[in-house]
Amino acid sequence: QVQLVESGGGLVQAGGSLRLSCAASGRTFSSYRMGWFRQAPGKEREFVATIARSGGSTDYADSVKGRFTISRDNAKNTVYLEMNSLKPEDTAVYYCAADRTWTEFITKEQAHYDYWGQGTQVTVSS
Repeated sequence: QVQLVESGGGLVQAGGSLRLSCAASGRTFSSYRMGWFRQAPGKEREFVATIARSGGSTDYADSVKGRFTISRDNAKNTVYLEMNSLKPEDTAVYYCAADRTWTEFITKEQAHYDYWGQGTQVTVSS
């Protein structure tokens, strides 16, 4: 089992940057593929980015491609989401999620992730 704690959210102007972090408990972090998801007010939670266990594969939602970068440091049990050129429509609660797997496959499907953090608020002002 793994516990996830996000940090790094806040208020930023459009065009600005933020880096979110998600710290995981336990000694088997490298056994989990990780994902970032977000939920805006009045909307369903949606996929943002995912990264394989080793960090060798990543994928992004079309809405964030070229602006967001997901990465991980398995030695620090942490996954990151670097967000640049932020837009007001990026305003949401951002969640990290973990799924234990034996493979290097990545997934955008929320149902595949067993563990979720509490979320961190990102607000982008225009």
